[in-house]
Amino acid sequence: MANKSFHRGDRIGHDFADAALLAQALTHRSAGAPHNERLEFLGDGIVNLLIAEALYLRWPKADEGALTRARAELVREAALAVIGRELQLGERLTLGPGEMKSGGHRRDSILADTVEAVVAAIYLDAGFEACRAAVLPWFEPALAALPVGKPEKDAKTRLQEWLQARQLPLPAYELIAESGDDHAKQFRVGCILSNPPLRAEGEGSSRRLAEQQAAATVIRQLDSSK
Repeated sequence: MANKSFHRGDRIGHDFADAALLAQALTHRSAGAPHNERLEFLGDGIVNLLIAEALYLRWPKADEGALTRARAELVREAALAVIGRELQLGERLTLGPGEMKSGGHRRDSILADTVEAVVAAIYLDAGFEACRAAVLPWFEPALAALPVGKPEKDAKTRLQEWLQARQLPLPAYELIAESGDDHAKQFRVGCILSNPPLRAEGEGSSRRLAEQQAAATVIRQLDSSK
């Protein structure tokens, strides 16, 4: 899949002075060097800084825990993949034959990595201020959707805190099944409590999502047994 209009930002919101940076950011390692892995490493740090700064300024009364949970929600793989699709990065990726055949341009992990690589490319092309101006609008819908200062803890965290507060053993998670092609995998995971004895299963497009769903079901079982 060939890159198009390397110098133009299009939906990205930045026109590149150095065409090679955007070309590299849109090149997966399966297509050979120069690819985007080093840019991805740099972009990961920049994205975390930009989101941390945005939350710090927007939520002056939020504590560290709320800020940390909100940042984790915004920069997780699935959230970055959504941005990658909105920016239509998958259509512009250069992939090796194997990744092209398996639908790599649709895979969350590749799209998320590409978003981070593009962020780094903007930073190297024009500096931090220009990077902030281009990148923060990508996150604006998700930022606006967060409950101010108090993003809800995820199900695994809530279950763990519930058990710890009662000095009970922590849950165990086990992978039950994995199915589907590489670009559309589904996972089924069990969440098992020894005390009280409970078990629930969850499904999702990643093991993490399946674990969260299973933990949420266990929480509902605990609530209903009160």
